[in-house]
Amino acid sequence: MNVPQHVAIIVDGNGRWAKAKGMPRAYGHSAGASNLEVICRDAWELGIKYLTAYLFSTENWKRSRDEVESLMRLFRRYTKTCLKTARENNMRVRVLGDPSAFAEDLQESLRILEEETKGYTGLNFQIALNYGSRDEITRAVRSIADEAARGQLSADEITEQVIADHLDTAGIPDPDLLIRTSGEQRLSNYLLWQLAYTEFYFTPVPWPDFHREDLVKAIEKYNERDRRYGGRNS
Repeated sequence: MNVPQHVAIIVDGNGRWAKAKGMPRAYGHSAGASNLEVICRDAWELGIKYLTAYLFSTENWKRSRDEVESLMRLFRRYTKTCLKTARENNMRVRVLGDPSAFAEDLQESLRILEEETKGYTGLNFQIALNYGSRDEITRAVRSIADEAARGQLSADEITEQVIADHLDTAGIPDPDLLIRTSGEQRLSNYLLWQLAYTEFYFTPVPWPDFHREDLVKAIEKYNERDRRYGGRNS
């Protein structure tokens, strides 16, 4: 089986999964965070080298105050759990998005998570927090414009690679496969630049119920695709 090097996931359905069980949405988010730990191990065992998960978008601030506060508490716990998992599994963790909107203690936890794991050589795990692709591209354009204004870059020197190097995913290969759980079939402002040639896989399975066999099924469907780039087979 040809295993994709990089799998991106839109983690979706936690709240609906909890509601179906008569539980609060926070219960679903907690179950989803626990499942993410398991899927990271499964992905590495299957041969995936990069896994990127969409956890909190720039639009998620519009959710109810109670839910946002619950998610912030969850992220505080999750960063500690994730650091422990990273140490045990030689897993490098990187944060995509703009963490400056978070409270200072959460920003510091995310900084520590990245710093302490940067030398690890196992799974490359990216978590998208306060992430939106339009925001990412806007920040990249501002950075490029600032370099141009300081005379460090001319207009003729701005290439696709220069833009890619200013994105949050700089140095990370583009995803080969995107998985979205819980039945929705849209990108929701996720990795719009990076997904240009990515294969998409949508499943009705809510994220807390998405297990190793579901990941294998997605990879099997990926293997059925005729990968083409600009009209050429991969």
